[in-house]
Amino acid sequence: MTQANGLLVHETGSWLVRTQKEVSYEVRFRDRLFRPDRTDLLEFGSAPRYGPRPRRIVVVDSNVDLLHGDMIRAYFEHHDVEYALVVVEANETVKDFAAAVRIVEEMDRFGIARRCEPVIAIGGGVLMDTVGLAASLYRRGTPFLRVPTTLIGLVDAGVGAKTGVNFNGHKNRLGTYAPAELTLLDRSFLTTLDHRHISNGLAEILKIALIKDYELFRMLEKHGPRLLDEKFQGCTPIGDEAAVAVLHAATRGMLEELQPNLWESELERCVDYGHTFSPTMEMRALPALLHGEAVCVDMALTTVMGWRRGLLTEQERDRVLAVMSALKLPSWDLILHPEVLSQALQDTVRHRDGMQRLPLPVGIGGVTFVNDVTEEEIRVAVAVQRELHEARLASHDHYAEADPRSSAAV
Repeated sequence: MTQANGLLVHETGSWLVRTQKEVSYEVRFRDRLFRPDRTDLLEFGSAPRYGPRPRRIVVVDSNVDLLHGDMIRAYFEHHDVEYALVVVEANETVKDFAAAVRIVEEMDRFGIARRCEPVIAIGGGVLMDTVGLAASLYRRGTPFLRVPTTLIGLVDAGVGAKTGVNFNGHKNRLGTYAPAELTLLDRSFLTTLDHRHISNGLAEILKIALIKDYELFRMLEKHGPRLLDEKFQGCTPIGDEAAVAVLHAATRGMLEELQPNLWESELERCVDYGHTFSPTMEMRALPALLHGEAVCVDMALTTVMGWRRGLLTEQERDRVLAVMSALKLPSWDLILHPEVLSQALQDTVRHRDGMQRLPLPVGIGGVTFVNDVTEEEIRVAVAVQRELHEARLASHDHYAEADPRSSAAV
C-alpha cells in the first residue's frame, strides 16, 4: 500500500479515501435580538453577491408569527433585506417529512444562493429540527441559523447538531447531523410562553443538573419557582441573577457533553438521561405530554430505579421528586405501563447498537450506565413510582392535586 496526498493506493486496484472536515458553530446569548441596532442575524453570509441587497429566507412558527411577526418583518425591512417569510405550523403532531419537503420547496422557490444566503429558523424545537433537516438536504447542505423561541429550544434543541422529523410512529426516526452556523439565544421570547411551556423547558435543565451539575440542581431547588413565575425575565434582581446563571450553566453543561461526541460515536451519553423510555411515551401520549414532560416522567422512573439499586439515598430521591413538583412537572403519567416501557427499552436498545446503555443517577449530579435492566425491575419501579405519586396526592401536593396532562393512552 502506498499513500499520495491522503489517498491510500492498493496494488490490487482499490483505493481507500480518508479525509476530515472541520466543524465549528457558535451559540450566543443575545437579548432583544430584533432591536434595530442588532446585526447578529446578518453577520453570516452578509455580503450580497447576487444583488445589491442581502437575501434571506426566514421560516417562522405560526404561533411565533402571530406574536412577533410584525417585529420580525420590521427588523428585516429596517436592514433593507430582501426576504421571504415562510410561516409553518410546527408541533409534534405535524413533525413529519412532508413538513420538511414543504420548506425545501420554499427554499427552491426563493432561489437561495446556498453558500451566502443562510436559512433562518425562528421557533421552537420542532421547527428548528424540521428546518435543520430541510437545510441539510437541500443541495447536500445549506447553512442555517437558529433563533429558539421556547425554553426547551434555548437549552436543548437549539444547541446541538441533530436535526430530524418523526416517521412511522417513531420520534425523530429520520434525521441528520447538521449544526446551525449560529444559534442566537434570546430569553425575551419566553415572555409570551405559558407557564406549562416554561416547565417543559425546565425539565431539560433539570436533566443536566441531575447527571452532572449539583450546583445547578441547588439553584433550581432554591430559585425554580421564581424562575417559572418570572419566565426567566428577571423581574426581580434575584430572579435576574438566577435566570442568567441557570441558563448559562445549562447551556454550558449541554455543550460540554456534546462537543467531544458530536456525531455520537460514543453511545454512552449522559445527556440521554430521561430519553430511554420517553420517546415511546411521548409518541403514544400525543398530544397529552410535551417533550420535557415525558422526559421528566422518564427521569422520575429512573430516579426510583437508581434508588432501588442503592445509587442514591431516599432523601436524595425525595429531593429530586420535590424539585420536579416545584417546577410543576409530572413525575407520573398513566402511560407508565410495564409493557409499554419494556417495548420502549427494546426500541432504545436497537438505537444504541444492541445494548441498553441506560443512564441512571448516582446521587444528585452523577451518572452511571447499566445494561441489565429487566422487565421485573421496570414493573417494580413503576409500582413504587405510582405509590409515591398517590402519597403526594394524599398530601394535597400543589401539582398532583390536578394534573390535566395525564394521558390514558396505552
